Amino acid sequence: MNEKVAAYDAKMTKTINNLDSELATIRAGRANPHVLDKLFVDYYGAPTPIQQVANVSVPEARMIQIQPWEKSMLKAIEKAILTSDIGINPTNDGTSIRLVFPELTGERRKELAKDVKKKGEAAKVAVRNIRRDGNVAFKKLKGTEISEDGIKDLEDDLQKITDKYIDKIDKMVEAKSKEIMTV
Repeated sequence: MNEKVAAYDAKMTKTINNLDSELATIRAGRANPHVLDKLFVDYYGAPTPIQQVANVSVPEARMIQIQPWEKSMLKAIEKAILTSDIGINPTNDGTSIRLVFPELTGERRKELAKDVKKKGEAAKVAVRNIRRDGNVAFKKLKGTEISEDGIKDLEDDLQKITDKYIDKIDKMVEAKSKEIMTV
């Protein structure tokens, strides 16, 4: 692969990785510890991810258990969960915090599936914008050491990579939607 095309391939890979992490935070009926990835607690003055101050486990299909390594962190973790947009009330038993995920309704599943599709479309737009930036950069090479055929080959290579990533995004969105709609 040409190094000029490889730079755009790397950008598209970052877009895919970003979509993957966004989809991981969407809950699909089962408890997924990744819903806590974006939550930070104040740990001695520094914002710290919950996973770094507590043991996060999934003892049951619809429950996440958070056991802080220091009991003093219970209140901070509980506060972080309450102020987040997870939409679940934590249960504090004095030693650990439990998050019980309610069963998703059919309507909520459809909303989540729509949200997944929106995130997928946003990722596709990002990939297409990267392709556009690449094509513009390749057109600027006209008149340099690269021939018009060489520029056309670069554009074709970039289009093939774009198609590959768009297909990958479609498969990711389809898999997540299927996971959400499965009761």
